[in-house]
Amino acid sequence: MRQVSVRLGPLALLLTVIVICMTVLGLLAVTTARGDLSMARRYADSVEARYALETQGQAFLQQITQEPSVWDDLDRDEEGVGRKVLREDGLSLHIGIIQRRGKYEIVSWQFIQENWEPQEEIGGLWSGE
Repeated sequence: MRQVSVRLGPLALLLTVIVICMTVLGLLAVTTARGDLSMARRYADSVEARYALETQGQAFLQQITQEPSVWDDLDRDEEGVGRKVLREDGLSLHIGIIQRRGKYEIVSWQFIQENWEPQEEIGGLWSGE
């Protein structure tokens, strides 16, 4: 009986390339999932702070309608707009209220990120200068 020799060289090379590609794709998937989880947590923290400020702002509006003395304590600009600033975790809510005909009207409701600074260099990208 005659034996047929099987050449495993090309097959082993092909399997090695497939294993390396699958390993790299697996590592990329894990790294991307970690990045997504980190970004989702940061977003959840910012939304939580924003909603906490919304709740405080709504409580302030309720308080000002129930206790007129709160209106007298507000700082006012030259147009008569009362200003209130609420802060939490580097985020602030600036509320502007004006009193017209015995009713309060909201003229501004603005969220401002207080301590944000742009990144100076982003991975060697051209700065435009």
